[in-house]
Amino acid sequence: MRYATRFRALQMDKKVKVGIVGASGYSGEELVRLLLTHPHAELAAVTSRQYAGQNLGQVFPKFSHHPQARTLRFTEPNAGLLAKQAQVVFLALPHGVSAEFAVPLLQHGCQVIDLSADFRLKDPAVYKDFYAHDHPAPDLLATSVYGLPEVYRPAIKNAMLVASPGCYPTSVLLPTLPLLRAGLVRPTGIIADSLSGVSGAGRKVEQDYLFVECNESVRPYGVPKHRHVSEIEQELSLAAKTTVVIQFTPHLIPVNRGILTTLYLSPADHFSTAQAAGELNEKILACYQAAYASEPFVRLLDGKTLPDTKNVVGTNVLEIAWRLDPRTGRLVVMSAEDNLLKGASGQAVQSLNIMCGFPETAGLI
Repeated sequence: MRYATRFRALQMDKKVKVGIVGASGYSGEELVRLLLTHPHAELAAVTSRQYAGQNLGQVFPKFSHHPQARTLRFTEPNAGLLAKQAQVVFLALPHGVSAEFAVPLLQHGCQVIDLSADFRLKDPAVYKDFYAHDHPAPDLLATSVYGLPEVYRPAIKNAMLVASPGCYPTSVLLPTLPLLRAGLVRPTGIIADSLSGVSGAGRKVEQDYLFVECNESVRPYGVPKHRHVSEIEQELSLAAKTTVVIQFTPHLIPVNRGILTTLYLSPADHFSTAQAAGELNEKILACYQAAYASEPFVRLLDGKTLPDTKNVVGTNVLEIAWRLDPRTGRLVVMSAEDNLLKGASGQAVQSLNIMCGFPETAGLI
């Protein structure tokens, strides 16, 4: 019987034990923060080759007040040992590395939530095209579940391997998928521009991400084929039931965290008159309300309010707003999220809650 099913049969006062592989990066640090205070989870293991032997308080002084700060120590990653310590293991590792741990952890019976790109794509040929090497565990692609809770909640509930989406894809997919499914926009000519804080590049020392290189500077990168395009197009194509190719340009901006995405879409219906525009706007509103009105982490903005990273940073919330442009005939959809929470660790914990039968907002509000 799967761990999620077994745990739901236990009393809620018995916490599920979780581990984090790669807990010293930005996403790993956010996972540590969320899981230390999670009402139904116990952080039982953290790994880092760099900090092995040091306790949590030494590596992250901000957590020194927590009772586990001195008792919980970083260890070298070892799948066999982790399987004895934790029922659910988060992999906060670079692509290509996660698979090395996912395979043995699954064989030991652990549930795995992977924050890398290793199991997001279903086609190993597409993975090789975008990541420039063969997939390390192609047999697992058929069983992995794309961890976008608002779309794949039933599948996540019974999953053994969840591939948590990338930060950019989350900011593009949640605003676009309902519109494509409802046939309100065309699956062609989609353009997405995204602005991301520097933490999206991960905790690493490279010249491009030094303070003096990023401060007072805005620049595009990954043009024209950013790796996240692969999972964006995969999910949009499934929604549209036809092949979707998009134009995507990410930009680095001098803030620590947050993503703002602007999408340019072609409505299926023309709106050359004010009446037609009003009718189309009502359809879009109804579509979004049907998809997200009951979702705890998607906020639909009304009136003149537009998405703003300052309103979502530090939360697991994604904001969505839209405007019809009668001059160009386009629909402009905008979203904002915290790239380290809804775009990474918060969304991963959201999947944990679903898998284990916890309230979906547990540890996130």
